[in-house]
Amino acid sequence: MLRSTLLAASRSRLARRLVEGAPLTRSVVDRFIPGATLDDALAVTGALAADGRYVTLDHLGEDTTDIHQATATVDAYLRLLRRLDEAGLTGRAEVSVKLSAVGQFLPDIGEKVALDNARRICEAAATVGTTVTLDMEDHTTTDSTLGILRELRADFPWVGAVLQAYLRRTEGDCRDLAGPGSRVRLCKGAYQEPASVAFAQKSEVDLSYVRCLKVLMAGQGYPMVASHDPRMIAIAAKLAHQAGRAADSYEFQMLYGIRDAEQRRIADEGNRMRVYLPYGDEWYGYFMRRLAERPANVAFFLRSLVTRN
Repeated sequence: MLRSTLLAASRSRLARRLVEGAPLTRSVVDRFIPGATLDDALAVTGALAADGRYVTLDHLGEDTTDIHQATATVDAYLRLLRRLDEAGLTGRAEVSVKLSAVGQFLPDIGEKVALDNARRICEAAATVGTTVTLDMEDHTTTDSTLGILRELRADFPWVGAVLQAYLRRTEGDCRDLAGPGSRVRLCKGAYQEPASVAFAQKSEVDLSYVRCLKVLMAGQGYPMVASHDPRMIAIAAKLAHQAGRAADSYEFQMLYGIRDAEQRRIADEGNRMRVYLPYGDEWYGYFMRRLAERPANVAFFLRSLVTRN
């Protein structure tokens, strides 16, 4: 019930005004989002890289229905990629892009605009020697996102995909995307979905995640294991070993601000550990989904408010 409420609130304008207007919210948000500016993001990226970790940066924003806003988001990514290059960080950092932030939801022309804008970002990434991963949103965008992915991979075969284990279709999508050179981030999923398309019970999602991991680890692509669950991490490592994978043929991913000590442990053991690093003013939807994913996040939020009060 709590998760459903938080996910519904993530797309509520009234809830957004209430949360953003709370004077203590920003101090709690800082746990998950290191800052609003590009300089903030670059400083944290540099620190994580120096600590042996990799990074994927997300310029926050989603559900855009204004073409000028979509263009502004693309421009923000182009600036980000230039600055990563200038800082010598492109060997450790890539970018993650939500297609709904670059025009996917525009009436009639959304897919074309999103494809053109994503192509601009991929061209800039290729120029500076890094990669792009297309974030996945709710199930209504899956076919559109995978269609745009196919178009982009014709010119940029390294573009990464994100698949969500809680969707019933995902094991099949893993099989389709497990070919040579294919980069696939497997996560559990963080949107409210109907039972007709998604598993509802945690045990079902976990079983799906393991089935999908088996497909990806046995395939010829590059699996990106996005999970904070110790059991899933251990299973992924075991499957990688059974498949004879080298340490640089797959990676683990976690969100900034969550299980930092475990991130360090994974990296210190010689594994690739990538941190998902969001930044920017449009933090509300991302923040609410982080609260919905784990009860511990809600407890942290409430404790912080009580302590500061």
